Amino acid sequence: MERLRATIAQYGRWQELSLYVDRMEGHLESDFSISIENAKALLESIGKEICCTKGITLGSAPSINAVLKSTFLALGYANENLVNQVSRSLANIGQELGNLRNEVSPTSHGKSLDELRERNNKIDLLTREFLIDSTLVIAIFLIRAFEERTNNIGPQDQSVIEEETLGYEEFEDFNNYWDDFFGEFSMDTYSYTASEILYNVDFQAYRSEYKAFRESETENNAIQGD
Repeated sequence: MERLRATIAQYGRWQELSLYVDRMEGHLESDFSISIENAKALLESIGKEICCTKGITLGSAPSINAVLKSTFLALGYANENLVNQVSRSLANIGQELGNLRNEVSPTSHGKSLDELRERNNKIDLLTREFLIDSTLVIAIFLIRAFEERTNNIGPQDQSVIEEETLGYEEFEDFNNYWDDFFGEFSMDTYSYTASEILYNVDFQAYRSEYKAFRESETENNAIQGD
């Protein structure tokens, strides 16, 4: 949760989202239906804010699937194969959050007493953490992608990455760091590491994150040298 909190703190526009984050974390073990409901609301809020800012009309009651698909369009991604696969995957994750919320929520369609007692046991703690972590990755990605584009951040420090044609393999240390943090994402028969997705989908964000990584490494080396 801390990386999302840091992202929210970095960009003042998103401060109200802290309410969802607190609820997600606070009920992860005691009442997962509240966590999953707020995870779904988190993604919907981010998507609706991005679409509203970019002038994309969503209609009166769009599904989370429709919101996330429209969000990707609002961010201006090109119609490329990898981008389409990622956007579909994000939309499907959002839809499953909605389905899962309906399954475990105590107020969704009403529950028998036995169902109320057992609803939290349907999903083990490891799976809960995986679902919430996936939501956090998506939320951070959408916020940063929006902010990078809205603020028209230009090319960073030419000594970091001078040409966009430099190969992905040139930055092995950063790729390993990013993948250790975010892992790998599977979509049907396809599988991509987090660094591959960032590099191919949003090179400007990749550039920015690499610069931050390099600066952090420099600071750490300076501290160790003192």
